[in-house]
Amino acid sequence: MPHLNVYEVFARKNRGEPLRHIGNLNAPDNDLAMVYAYETYDEEKWFDMWVVARTNFLEVFNRGDADVAPDGG
Repeated sequence: MPHLNVYEVFARKNRGEPLRHIGNLNAPDNDLAMVYAYETYDEEKWFDMWVVARTNFLEVFNRGDADVAPDGG
C-alpha cells in the first residue's frame, strides 16, 4: 500500500478574492491529490482550486509557543 500524504485544499469563487481553505485529503502523490480535490470539492462553482502538501507549509510562528522560553523554561 502506498504512503499517503496529507494535502490542504484552497479555492476561491471569484477572481481577485483571497484563497480560502476548504478542506484536506490524503493522496499518494500530487497528481492524484489534484484529482481527489476536484472530485471531492467541486460541488461549488470555484474560479480556481489549489492543493498543497501539508509538508510544504512553513511555520512562521506559533502563538502556542510564545510562553515557552528558548531554553524550554
